Amino acid sequence: MRGLSSRVKKVKPSPTLAITARARAMKAKGVDVISLAAGEPDFDTPEHVKEGAIRALKEGFTKYTPSSGIPELKEAICEKLERENGLSYTPQEVIVTCGGKQALYNIALALFEEGDEVIIPAPYWVSYPAMVLLAGAEPVILETEESEGFRLTPEALRSAITARTKALILNTPSNPSGTAYTKDELEGIAEVALEHDLWIISDEVYEHIVFDGFKHLSIATLSPEVKERTIVVNALSKTYSMTGWRIGFAAGPREVIAAMDTIQSQSTSNPTSFAQRGALEALRGPQQCVKEMREEYQRRRDLLYELILSIPGISCFKPKGAFYLFPNFGAYIGDRFKDDGELCAFLLEEAHVATVPGSEFGKPGYLRLSFPLSPESLRKGAERIREALSRV
Repeated sequence: MRGLSSRVKKVKPSPTLAITARARAMKAKGVDVISLAAGEPDFDTPEHVKEGAIRALKEGFTKYTPSSGIPELKEAICEKLERENGLSYTPQEVIVTCGGKQALYNIALALFEEGDEVIIPAPYWVSYPAMVLLAGAEPVILETEESEGFRLTPEALRSAITARTKALILNTPSNPSGTAYTKDELEGIAEVALEHDLWIISDEVYEHIVFDGFKHLSIATLSPEVKERTIVVNALSKTYSMTGWRIGFAAGPREVIAAMDTIQSQSTSNPTSFAQRGALEALRGPQQCVKEMREEYQRRRDLLYELILSIPGISCFKPKGAFYLFPNFGAYIGDRFKDDGELCAFLLEEAHVATVPGSEFGKPGYLRLSFPLSPESLRKGAERIREALSRV
């Protein structure tokens, strides 16, 4: 029997999903595991969103739709982008996808080929390099530092560009670091991208989960020239606690969106019909739920941040957005633990706390801690980590 393709051998399964599955298996056996691993809101999907999907089911809206999404949802996305981001798109410049992840993968297949290089600042979301590799291109990992807030600088970006560089993937607010870019910072990055004719893939999935009065800004708003080189990616999963609904979207130049639609029509076809109707309710319905969730996330961030900083030897950048802490556990690596993966395994098995190693995000020695949990669980999880590390 002939073997697997070379492309699949270049990537590995999502570590976040694997660790979350292990934690759930332990819970199923009666182990009291606190999971700080999953990147998923703990809030229920808002009622008006669920009712929209239920109505769709009762009305028999369960058949195929256009592969790029139903027209009314694409129109609602255009309205959202204009209202919240100051971006003007037509429905032909928008595609609805099976989550933000599919939007990103469709972009990779539409834009990249053998020999291309794609710049990815580290720490990065775990799937970016894998998607680039699956598209046949080469991810170029560009280091950022905790002392500088994990920010990509124009100088660092310029130094990484070669004749083969095709694109930059920019995630703001960032998973896992919580970094979020100001207008001045985005302008510096955009200037370099325009100088070198790069595509900018702007992952803005966490745009509404921002703290301390920070205002999210899409890089595509900076100028018409930047907008022409940018594909904006977003999803309803984090903002409206709709992770399992698998509804994302992308907006960008018409030819890129058309290419993504071609790919989607030959792979998954349309996103789930009644989930699209729920998404329509999310975008056009009451938005108070978004504000309430954001405020609660900030309270939880503040709580876990103080708890983690109280553990000896730990430093941590205070995130401006998303719902993760990305603390530096380097003080515990080297003697007792050979790497952050071994530390995570120890915390899961001995402290019954699930975390994700920073090496999976391109930053060895760090751990990603997700804080969409109750304050009681956050306190208990942090105390278990403290107690377990005190023994080593």
